[in-house]
Amino acid sequence: MAVSVSFRTYLLEQLGQIRPVTTRPMFGGLTFFADGRAFALVADEVLYFKVDDSNRPDFEAAGMGPFLPFGDPDKPMQYYELPEEVLEDPDQLAHWMVRAIAVAANAKAKPKARPRAKAKSKSKSPATPSARRR
Repeated sequence: MAVSVSFRTYLLEQLGQIRPVTTRPMFGGLTFFADGRAFALVADEVLYFKVDDSNRPDFEAAGMGPFLPFGDPDKPMQYYELPEEVLEDPDQLAHWMVRAIAVAANAKAKPKARPRAKAKSKSKSPATPSARRR
């Protein structure tokens, strides 16, 4: 999933003309951030933007598919390949990028499900190990 220096530079130039972005290597690929939110990733020289129900139909209408890091179509990540022509058109890129950043912001704002607390035991054994030894 390596990313060439030239492709990274190209993407920074294209995306950076829309909004300031930063990158960080992650899982053998590259993740792009705007306003501290991960909105895009690159794997094997392919750029993917973050999706949810609000923007996924645009990617699907363009014939783009999800990022499948393990090759299993039953376990896609919520990132879809960006159409190549979008990268060449600043107006289109701005539209797609702003929406992906909004998806990332919404995902970050949603509270994560908390783990369920274990049910308390009804046994009357002493609480401390030293008390149990007596």
